[in-house]
Amino acid sequence: MLVTAASSLTAVASLAAGPSTAYAASAAQGVAGRDGDHLTVTVQNAGKGLDGTFELRCHPHGGSHPDPAGACAVVERNTRWGEDVFGPAPQGGVCTMQYGGPATARITGTWAGRPVDATYDRRDGCRIARWDRLVPLLPDLGSPASS
Repeated sequence: MLVTAASSLTAVASLAAGPSTAYAASAAQGVAGRDGDHLTVTVQNAGKGLDGTFELRCHPHGGSHPDPAGACAVVERNTRWGEDVFGPAPQGGVCTMQYGGPATARITGTWAGRPVDATYDRRDGCRIARWDRLVPLLPDLGSPASS
């Protein structure tokens, strides 16, 4: 009876360890699966030699982007569960009436397993803030007053 109890205890312990082991393997797979993070950034009318199309890979960092580590870090910092880091400026918001210049950008690709296709401009204060939130993924154009 003691042998039966010991073997039952061993079976229960292995079941308890099973899910955590499976979770650890799943978590490791999730991090490994992030090497699908790939973005293409196209910037136009930014001036100062900032225009162009740049490839960015994260996990690990790479591509033709001028600052892949910084670009990946800013997107990571702004990624929140249940929110689209590349989502448009909120509708109906009160935005300052300032013009941040003619620069536009388009970001396409895949981030966190989701497709990305977002456009950016600097037509008002909300859109300038949305752009600036992703610097250095997007070029730092400074404040409209200093442009």
